[in-house]
Amino acid sequence: MRNKVFADAKSALEGTLTDGMTIMAGGFGLCGIPENLIAAIRDIGPKQLTVISNNCGIDDFGLGILLANGQIKKMISSYVGENKLFEKLYLSGELELEFNPQGTMAERIRAGGAGIPAFYTRTGYGTIVAEGKPTAEFNGHQYVLETALHADLSIIKAWKADKAGNLIFRKTARNFNPMMATAGKLTVAEVEEVVETGSLDPDFIHTPGIYVDRIIVSKNAEKRIEKVTTRPRPEEMK
Repeated sequence: MRNKVFADAKSALEGTLTDGMTIMAGGFGLCGIPENLIAAIRDIGPKQLTVISNNCGIDDFGLGILLANGQIKKMISSYVGENKLFEKLYLSGELELEFNPQGTMAERIRAGGAGIPAFYTRTGYGTIVAEGKPTAEFNGHQYVLETALHADLSIIKAWKADKAGNLIFRKTARNFNPMMATAGKLTVAEVEEVVETGSLDPDFIHTPGIYVDRIIVSKNAEKRIEKVTTRPRPEEMK
């Protein structure tokens, strides 16, 4: 069995990055994002990227650092409200944006990994989202046709991996990551821990290793909170 574990993000991405490629990046807000891999892409410096991700990080973290470095040409996303630079670049015409309802985007990625070229959904019918897309009626309801999403490279974040690439995700990090692992021509997983093959309970594996090509252990991950929301402690409410 070939070794899937690489020493660091830069070596794991060697030979995978080119100008104009499409990258899927897992995560929801700043939760479950492959921090080390994103930083390595910034440092290696490919340009004119199309990035498929739920959002684009914040101004100084996550995918926002690729945006600030002028590396992203187009975003395919569902939520971008926390990034002022994103707003500025989009409104000035410097950044292309393909907006998706969040569930539609998740299903487009899942379809890409499952070999399904397109599917019909009621979501978005009659709105700007459906402009230029085929529509059809089923059982008295109108649907819009959405096509699958694929990527040249998927970068994802998991909690644990074994050396064969089987992955377990933890809580909210199990968002777009599992489906993106299946929809990339090559998938690199950033994980918190690598264990011996066979030591993970098969019933708890979320992504089989057949979908994972390379693995790195996350180093010095900040795990930032995108927006801290607190409530007063009971004693402060008296």
